[in-house]
Amino acid sequence: MTALSAAACPGCLATPVEMPAPPVEDARIALSLPGIHCQACISTVERTLNAVPGVRAARVNLTLKRALIDAAPDVSATDLAALLQGAGYEAHELDADTLAATKTDAAGRALLIRLAVAGFAAMNVMLLSVSVWSGASDATRDMFHWISAAIALPCIAYAGQPFFLGAYRALRARRLSMDVPISLGIVLALATSLWETTLSGHHAWFDAALTLTFFLLAGRYLDHRARAIARSAAEELTALEVPRATRLDHGVETEVPVAALKVGDLVLVRPGGRMPVDGEVIDGRSEIDRSLLTGETLPVFAAPGLLVSAGEVNLTGPLTLRANAVGAETSLHRMAELVAIAESGRANYTPLADAMARMYAPAVHVLSGASLLGWFLATGDLRLSLNIAAAVLIITCPCALGLAVPAVTTAASGRLFRKGLLVKDATALERLAEADCVVFDKTGTLTAGTPDVTNLHDHADALPLALALAQGSRHPLSVALTRAIRAEGIAPAAVTELREIPGYGTEGRLNGQTVRLGRAAWMGAPEDGDTAAWLSTGTGAPLPFRFTDALRDGAQEAVAALKASGKRVILLSGDSEGPVRTLAGRLGIDDWHAAALPADKATLVRRLGEEGVRVLMVGDGLNDTAALAAAHVSISPASALDAARTASDMVLLGTSLAPIADACAIARAATARIRENFTIAILYNCVAVPLAIAGLATPLIAALAMSASSITVSLNALRLGGRE
Repeated sequence: MTALSAAACPGCLATPVEMPAPPVEDARIALSLPGIHCQACISTVERTLNAVPGVRAARVNLTLKRALIDAAPDVSATDLAALLQGAGYEAHELDADTLAATKTDAAGRALLIRLAVAGFAAMNVMLLSVSVWSGASDATRDMFHWISAAIALPCIAYAGQPFFLGAYRALRARRLSMDVPISLGIVLALATSLWETTLSGHHAWFDAALTLTFFLLAGRYLDHRARAIARSAAEELTALEVPRATRLDHGVETEVPVAALKVGDLVLVRPGGRMPVDGEVIDGRSEIDRSLLTGETLPVFAAPGLLVSAGEVNLTGPLTLRANAVGAETSLHRMAELVAIAESGRANYTPLADAMARMYAPAVHVLSGASLLGWFLATGDLRLSLNIAAAVLIITCPCALGLAVPAVTTAASGRLFRKGLLVKDATALERLAEADCVVFDKTGTLTAGTPDVTNLHDHADALPLALALAQGSRHPLSVALTRAIRAEGIAPAAVTELREIPGYGTEGRLNGQTVRLGRAAWMGAPEDGDTAAWLSTGTGAPLPFRFTDALRDGAQEAVAALKASGKRVILLSGDSEGPVRTLAGRLGIDDWHAAALPADKATLVRRLGEEGVRVLMVGDGLNDTAALAAAHVSISPASALDAARTASDMVLLGTSLAPIADACAIARAATARIRENFTIAILYNCVAVPLAIAGLATPLIAALAMSASSITVSLNALRLGGRE
């Protein structure tokens, strides 16, 4: 069962604000903080960490939900995580060496600077061009052209580098991309403009070349921002492996890097710790939380002989393991490999913009080449022929095409963000619009991941005793029972000698009687298949407190809306058959699968894809990451582990699943708007190209036509963002 810490600040209920903090250089400790949501969280976490003796500096990055801490060698990451847990924030240690250091978005900043340079230069050259268009002639016109050249040449040499490098790589690979006609148009415009300026010609294309560069950089920057959040889920999974472990050498505890462990080593795992290796329990009794790895709702009783996997959480008692698999051989590492394979398969998707570029680039080259050859054969004037060829390349500029997708994606992403859904990948909306099947995980996705008591008032007289025993345990059922009884305003009974028996429950003394709360087998009660905690009052038969996994807000509405829209809905869970069947019945899902391992989930999603089904996967646990990456498109809630969020294309920022159905509708509308923008661009070219081939496209006409087409495409995209 996924145990989620409550947010520790009222501000967490507000809309999240992205305020990334600068990372600590050479951080020794990295902690994942999936529960932080706002600036108040950042302040609380940083203040809590910085108050610890030995911590030199701590910085929280809200975007990545991560804390980087520079601390003395004697400061334990486990202690810091426990301290934050006590402050109300879920915390997991990450391997700071494995995890790539958080860096600023250098590529985005470079694009933004180039965009600013191109825009500033374009405005200045346009001002000079107005004088030429207004009638400046002879020496005055030549002077303005030379000044324009002095501004345009260095600015385009700097600002146009993304297109020039892209064209070089494409030609080197013997293929055509959108960057090839862009670069050819810019270079030819500058070359013909310099030639015309040298010959005191009437027209120069410096303004058109800069305007082209500016609009295309705007589209490139929007596209980059849409992709910037996406990171490698496989890397995050690897970083979640415990970086240090406590090895037992002849009974002596030694903290060592996990990389130093060997098969056969004895490893001590304390309550609250994650398993660093795959192994067998040889000493101790406890309960294991496998929910994030397998989806199992209930903790598993751990005793000598039980096999455990890396990444599972030890809940109540210390365990000694004998390592059976370490490092790359662990199940968690193999899961990371599954994710990496699935991510590489998704990379085969061809976006609409790329598909259009494959048709557009050859067509533009053929038209320009035909214009050059035709005019030269007709007139024998190479200067005129080159001018017209340049005009064709410029006026058929892919400004509108370059803005068609990112303008719509930005508008749709903004609308979805207001509804509580963060779009991480630039092509996610296109893929979401194509989805015809939705696969839901159970624990932590369709359910809240926290149990609810269903028969609290059946044992009203025993509630004070149950509270006294439950409040002394960290077991998920005890925590839920404590919360429910306290909500009734009931005070705990005066139980003495309270202690927790790892793997069984809690016991104490009341009125000379031994009282217990815990597993059915411990009380001698029959196992009936329900999720329950049993209370022994010392007299009479044990009393069961039964639990159900609470539905996540909006789950019923989301499933109903998706089915109403014609989509197939599947429930795919690692939990046992009983709870999965019950939940499927509550939600009206006919197609369900239980006891699915992580590889089984990824295999089912992949098989559906091979059958032509476009799968939308919704999940939150480590056991879902491979399936999330293998799906055609994927969504995870904000409460999911970092690895699941980074494997997905979209993240639900709130607690409700209701926005999923809205997202599908918005995605379909966005894709339709993208196609409309392509149509606008094509119609523009159908009108503009004949003018250019006929020799009627002056620099003024080219600049006006480019601007008009780009603005039209942008306004069409804004219609999507503004409609509610």
